Amino acid sequence: MKVANAIIKHLEKEQIKTVFGYPGGAVLALYEELRKSAIHHVLVRNEQSAVHYASGFARKSSTVGVCIATSGPGATNLITGIATAYMDSIPIVIITGQVTSSLIGTDAFQEADITGATQPFTKHSYLVRDANDIGRILNEAFHIASTGRPGPVLIDIPSDVMNEQIKLELKHKIDITGYKPTIKGHKGQIKRSLTKLKSATKPLIFAGGGVLSSNAKEELKEFATKNKIPVVNSLMGLGSFDHSSPLYCGLVGSHGHVLANKLFTSADVIVVIGARMSNRAMHNLGTLNPEVEIIHIDIDPAEISKNVAATIPVVGDAKTILKEFNSKECHIKTTQWLYDINKHKSFQKETEDDNLGCVSPKRFMKALSKQLSDSSTLVADVGQNQFWATRNYDITKNRSFMTSGGLGTMGYSLPAAIGAKLANKDQQVISTIGDGGFQMCLQELAVVSEQSLGLKIIIFKNNRLGMVREMQTNVLGANKTFGVHLDYEVDFVQLGKAYGIDGIRLDKEEDIDKTIQTILSDDKPYIVECIVSSEYNTL
Repeated sequence: MKVANAIIKHLEKEQIKTVFGYPGGAVLALYEELRKSAIHHVLVRNEQSAVHYASGFARKSSTVGVCIATSGPGATNLITGIATAYMDSIPIVIITGQVTSSLIGTDAFQEADITGATQPFTKHSYLVRDANDIGRILNEAFHIASTGRPGPVLIDIPSDVMNEQIKLELKHKIDITGYKPTIKGHKGQIKRSLTKLKSATKPLIFAGGGVLSSNAKEELKEFATKNKIPVVNSLMGLGSFDHSSPLYCGLVGSHGHVLANKLFTSADVIVVIGARMSNRAMHNLGTLNPEVEIIHIDIDPAEISKNVAATIPVVGDAKTILKEFNSKECHIKTTQWLYDINKHKSFQKETEDDNLGCVSPKRFMKALSKQLSDSSTLVADVGQNQFWATRNYDITKNRSFMTSGGLGTMGYSLPAAIGAKLANKDQQVISTIGDGGFQMCLQELAVVSEQSLGLKIIIFKNNRLGMVREMQTNVLGANKTFGVHLDYEVDFVQLGKAYGIDGIRLDKEEDIDKTIQTILSDDKPYIVECIVSSEYNTL
């Protein structure tokens, strides 16, 4: 059979039921075989969005996302999305077409060295020269993307190779030299970790995205609850620990909670689980306790001590290691620590909003959070809206949260939310996004209508690139904002109607509850144009 047909058979073997793509000349053969298959193809409206779709789908379904693009500009348009997935450790397999083998290196029409261009931010990549390698490569690609620290894998296939005839082999033994992720933690290091914790008086768990990647929420809950250890999150770790737990103490970092940052700097033992401790998480924390001991658990050994030196490194899968921790008795004395934390909580009050007019995004998000289902998924874009969402959306029970944490990619929320909704159409999915980010991806509204998706889209409209405006004001002064004014008035409600989506303009706080009740009353798509003061800040 043709290589193109073999690719589809391998996707079916991997139980891939949905792919996201944009066709072109170099992938004609693949699309012909896709047409004949039962795999659901979603035609995105911009190739960059294809990877975000696959990312949202992968995160919601706990599977590998798949997207397809043609050669040249089709492939290069994927680059930002690939880098986004790489930074956030999302398992995706990207299939790109390439010019015919004989033309590679000649600057042919629509030729681009996509494997070279994406090398710094793919987990691995392949340029398929020999058609008979396709079975092995596909098996390896899905294995690499989904094991160890997850990430994107790219397969670039020349159009002539797509049309070659091969013998189909679906099963291939996977034995990749140099790729043997460590799953089980070293017993000696686990013993050292538990011994260190027993002597702690102010222990803290810092839970990152690795807890979610390894599906270790229950193990984390058991470990924290049994040993009465407070928990804080990184941005990517949000959703790994129930916000309603008395042990939950908030988000760490530049836009994190005061209590979480205070605990991070005063703890004597910090158990870091699946977090990179990046500059954003560590920003504005001040000086750590000089006596602090850090136990760093991560499946990627390169992340341990990369940003903050670890006292005890434990390489391995978070779920497996937490199970080991939970099988041992720890007997940590945290009574006074928890008493001090709860006393601080009782006095901690949210800063009142300034009377800036329009709608308070904080009040809107709090009201929305109260009315959403226990299994809702909120997908936040990047900018001010990201932190209005993270600080006011309560992630409890089976709720989940997604955002572009590492790269900070504007225009992520809408396509990622569509991908998440396609992964589970029966669950509530909300996209929050600024008017700047929305105008980077608004064409994907066509897919919302085309696929009949009941996605709720909240556009915080302040006619500014709000986060940049805020930074300019803080650093340079209020009279030196420049290049951030979205002064041309766009009516997003009318724009939504052009795509067959109803909407409402919300410009009065007294209408918040009624608006939320309206959009959540059924599973039809809805746009809320939420008018926010241009002077409203994140903190």
